[in-house]
Amino acid sequence: MPRSSTPGLAREVGLFDATMIVMGGIVGAGIFINPYVVARHLDAPPAILGAWALGGLIALVGAFVYAELAARMPQVGGQYAYLREAWHPLLGFLYGWVLLLVIQTGGMAAVAITFAAYFREVTGVAVETPILASSVLAALAVVNCLGVRAGSRAQSALMVLKIVAILTVVAAGAWFLGRGVDTSPAGPSSTRGFLDGPSAGTLAFGAAMVPVLFAYGGWQTANFVAEEVQEPRRNLPRALVLGVTGVVLLYLAVNFVCVQVLGVEALAGTTTPASAVMEAALGRAGARFIAIGIAISTLGFLSQSMLTAPRVYFAMARDQAFFRAVAWVDPRRRVPTVAILLQAAMAIVIALSGRYEQILGYVVSMDFLFFGLTATCLFVFRGREEHPGDLEGSQRFTRVPGHPVTTALFIAACWLVVLASALEYPVNTAIGMVILLAGVPAYFAWSRGRAVEEG
Repeated sequence: MPRSSTPGLAREVGLFDATMIVMGGIVGAGIFINPYVVARHLDAPPAILGAWALGGLIALVGAFVYAELAARMPQVGGQYAYLREAWHPLLGFLYGWVLLLVIQTGGMAAVAITFAAYFREVTGVAVETPILASSVLAALAVVNCLGVRAGSRAQSALMVLKIVAILTVVAAGAWFLGRGVDTSPAGPSSTRGFLDGPSAGTLAFGAAMVPVLFAYGGWQTANFVAEEVQEPRRNLPRALVLGVTGVVLLYLAVNFVCVQVLGVEALAGTTTPASAVMEAALGRAGARFIAIGIAISTLGFLSQSMLTAPRVYFAMARDQAFFRAVAWVDPRRRVPTVAILLQAAMAIVIALSGRYEQILGYVVSMDFLFFGLTATCLFVFRGREEHPGDLEGSQRFTRVPGHPVTTALFIAACWLVVLASALEYPVNTAIGMVILLAGVPAYFAWSRGRAVEEG
């Protein structure tokens, strides 16, 4: 598709900020909560930690896939651009369509509500939760409209605070274990030891992998800002691998502490495992501290989302496959201001309407469907190489270790999550597919409008 004439985006995101964007896209409130969901499916510490380790390995393979894609095509929009160039502009458009209507907007609204709830708990501020959620979304939109440097640095600062919160949970759990004090109903010894206990069945393990893989999702959003990363062919692949590796280590440490401090039964019985660990170690002060940590973590996720996702809508509009105004770039700050405001407005509407929980039901199937589809682009791009055996030529790119086997396994894992989601939540998956298919006539409507303008 032809691109309209627009000012270029600013290349102001360095390696550190890009790494923080990768990690910020993954780490939200989930790691403080999701361990209990996995423990409800699995009954032994090795199985629980094995699920998180396997999820981390799959995420790392995905990071390598997206790193090679980023090195080959350091273009704004990430997944949208890869699908457009590898397969067809329609497929890229459909990704942007569900990102705006389902994946990103519903997720941001839900996380904003979570932030508001924890913020009210910590501060006691007398503001209604939807109003507070909408206010923080609007404030983050303003920050990101000030420039990519302002947005990325705000995101980096929040990510550092998130890491501090996670490491505090790990340190508090380690200190508690070192004291050898038993304050839980069943005691830490109820875990039956790290290497004991029956193995989980295949179905239970597969069910546990769904929340694990969902918790690891989000690293792909860093590719949305590829055109704004300094030396993107070098820095973005490094950021993806470094960021995902860092998150895997943090997640394994948190889950190890949760299992050892609470025990499997107690972990499965609480919906606030991080708070339970902190309260066991430090009392009510610990629980209050982690509430602040969760509020910061959700704020950081929102900041990252507001920074990255609008670049997809901007890329669509620049290709004349979306409203033309969305391609407008502030000539002084060189950011897609209209796209940022569109993302904020959509998320605010859903937060105020209270429909975010329903939309979240559609997120998993749509997100992982496009994870797998995007990974297939690598087969297409490699197939187009004129001299695949030319070592010098291949060194220009970050290559996926073990391709094509590892890439194929990553695709299979993504689509197994879609299948599991469809079996578990058939209505939600069907509604998500209807929203996806509704994008087909929308795409052709924009295509006809463009043809009329050009004719």
